[in-house]
Amino acid sequence: MSETIVVARGGSRRPPVHRVPPHAYFLVSAVFHYLGPAFAVLLFARIDVLGVAWLRITVAAVIFAVWRRPWRRWSGLDRAARRLLLAWGVVLAAMNSVFYVALDRLPLGTVAAVEFVPVLLLAAYAVRSRRNAAALALAGFGVWLLTDVRLVAEPVGMACAAANAALFAAYITLAHRASRQPELSGLDALGSAMVVAAVVAAPVGVGYALPAFVDPVALAAAVGVAVCSSVIPYVFDQLAMARLARGTYALMTSLLPATAAVIGFFVLRQRPTVGEAVGVLLVVAAVATHRPPGSPRESSRRSRADGRD
Repeated sequence: MSETIVVARGGSRRPPVHRVPPHAYFLVSAVFHYLGPAFAVLLFARIDVLGVAWLRITVAAVIFAVWRRPWRRWSGLDRAARRLLLAWGVVLAAMNSVFYVALDRLPLGTVAAVEFVPVLLLAAYAVRSRRNAAALALAGFGVWLLTDVRLVAEPVGMACAAANAALFAAYITLAHRASRQPELSGLDALGSAMVVAAVVAAPVGVGYALPAFVDPVALAAAVGVAVCSSVIPYVFDQLAMARLARGTYALMTSLLPATAAVIGFFVLRQRPTVGEAVGVLLVVAAVATHRPPGSPRESSRRSRADGRD
């Protein structure tokens, strides 16, 4: 059987990465979004939380530096593009640090629930139809069931979880913007932002990370956490964001608490309740229901509606 060649508009061949549906890239990112942090929780007994966060960021920065050599594009960027990368790097540094502090003090499900609230608002902002509004309602109710949102007697943990939620929404906004600018070349931009993040996080985290350099097992584990937490998911985020509307991507992140429940069960031995299982099904149903603006089915629906007017 001959191979079908996918040709983009203008007669040029579509890059291989574009032959894979963007939703598939997101699913890979969703799995690793909490797989790495689950491994990090097991590492907290050997290295301080902020040390683990800095190692995660720095190891990822080294990998991107060797792989992408992001400095080659830096000199050709204008001031606005450089500001975007610097802001993205600062957000990455702060987000990863406060996320781990929250994860050390709160259940994984609680952190996931708080993290999703601003993202849900981003998705709500992009809703343009009753179908998508229904999908958003399903996602919100599913997340509520899944994560059992509650106040916890841990003010530092809750403050860090709230800060992480705001920073995660900022991460989606900045990363999506970078993925749509050809001069930044998504993965090179990610590499630059990660290097910035390692520098920004160093004053707080490097001192706590020093014990890892005399503990080969802990250092190897930190490398694994970095690959699972900051390399694989962020790379696949860029591949997905380049072809998904920001609102669609924001809604699809409702899968993350579902992923957290599954990974929590297998890695951290956190057994889901019946309510959490129902929440997983509602979240999946919401993603299946949602239609991004401009999709063929959504355009067809609008055309039929206009024809009746």
